[in-house]
Amino acid sequence: MTALVNKSSSTPTDVVIMAAGKGTRMKSSLPKVLHRLGGHALLGHVLDCAAGLSARRVVVITGHGAIEVEAACTRFQGFSGTSQTPLDIQFARQEPQLGTGHAVQQAVPLLADDGVTLVLSGDVPLTQTATLQALMGQCDGQRLALLTLSMPDPTGYGRIVRSGPGASAQVRAIVEHKDASDAQRQIHEIYSGIMAVPTALLRRWLARLDNHNAQNEYYLTDIVKFAVADGVAVVAHQITDAAQVAGVNSPVQLAELERAYQQRRAVALMEQGVRLADPARFDVRGTLICGQDVEIDVNCLFEGVVTLGNGVRVGANCVIANCTIAANAVIHPFTHIDGEKLGVEVGEGALVGPFARLRPGAQLGAEVHIGNFVEVKNSTLAKGAKANHLAYLGDATVGERVNYGAGSITANYDGANKHRTVIGDDVHIGSNCVLVAPITIGAGGTVGGGTTLAKSTEPGGLHVARAKQISLPNWKRPVKAKK
Repeated sequence: MTALVNKSSSTPTDVVIMAAGKGTRMKSSLPKVLHRLGGHALLGHVLDCAAGLSARRVVVITGHGAIEVEAACTRFQGFSGTSQTPLDIQFARQEPQLGTGHAVQQAVPLLADDGVTLVLSGDVPLTQTATLQALMGQCDGQRLALLTLSMPDPTGYGRIVRSGPGASAQVRAIVEHKDASDAQRQIHEIYSGIMAVPTALLRRWLARLDNHNAQNEYYLTDIVKFAVADGVAVVAHQITDAAQVAGVNSPVQLAELERAYQQRRAVALMEQGVRLADPARFDVRGTLICGQDVEIDVNCLFEGVVTLGNGVRVGANCVIANCTIAANAVIHPFTHIDGEKLGVEVGEGALVGPFARLRPGAQLGAEVHIGNFVEVKNSTLAKGAKANHLAYLGDATVGERVNYGAGSITANYDGANKHRTVIGDDVHIGSNCVLVAPITIGAGGTVGGGTTLAKSTEPGGLHVARAKQISLPNWKRPVKAKK
């Protein structure tokens, strides 16, 4: 795998991700790093970032829920499009969990001394690739580089202790909050939990760790004082975006980061020209690709991979997943589209909804109309076909300019197998019809309202199949017997 190339170094990058914690405050049986943000596991976001760095290998440190976490990593496929090359993911178990330093000690046997180790946390999902690239540039294969941030309230975080005031002063140590003096707790610059360090040095310093501190744990941050003692430069890359280093420890924090993530997605789309009615009421849980002049109303949710062509308009309260919508189509409010594995295609200028449902395999041609309470599954509708009200099309091939009446259905399932309905061009299907598949309705034909057809028809004919109407004058309804 191609390694990250720093500005003045060709040192390979190996990524270590700490993902062993239980996450007690999540109050969930699911391992913390597998909780979802933007439709993907927290750990998936971190792995995706590693893929964007073209890391040589990734070592995931597991502990609590190790089997689930490792299985999720094995299934991982990048969702940001930053890399098409599979990650080389390996695992190190931390059992029991004795601190961050102890965690990285478990990964060291899997790391080669010719590289730089980038340490990340599996519950910190919003770190940007560019930020990590800058941190790697600061390390340059020779220095210990720390990602830091100044916070108004740094309670709970390790403090960056410098040789003097100001960001130009040398970093001398990181002091964990519980071990910090009153004076040190006044420091606002904190360590994010992310560092880059030459692996050969990391291996040497980890061997010197002890647990003589307030938590009786092996702190990874203690390697800073070893670097200073050994004359190795310690540098800090300080950022201002707190969301990039925010971790998830509770459902409240997860919800806060979800909104931060969605706000970023919204801003990025608006900068491309997409018009969002309200960026605060917009959710993407996958990949959304938009053309020019796309308009999206409030409370819309996009999942999987969705492509919206030029001039597409999406009404309020729509759920759209795994779908391609061509130029100038209109998706009216409260429409539900989910292509799952088969996908859904909506043609140019088509009108869908409100309250329509498109299921896997639905393929709508140009200028097709799918109206309220119409469901389409595994069916193709050619140009200009219309099903405007209260209808079902399953396993059907529908020709051009077909009008499909309200209340009509394709009876595609016989209890064991699915069968196909073929409707030719220019057919008119009346209201409340049942087309019992397999069946073909010839082009230009008309099916009278209330008809049940179980046999194929010739083109151009009128087809009516109804029971004879019976009318009984002066008929009286039954009445309940008196008690």
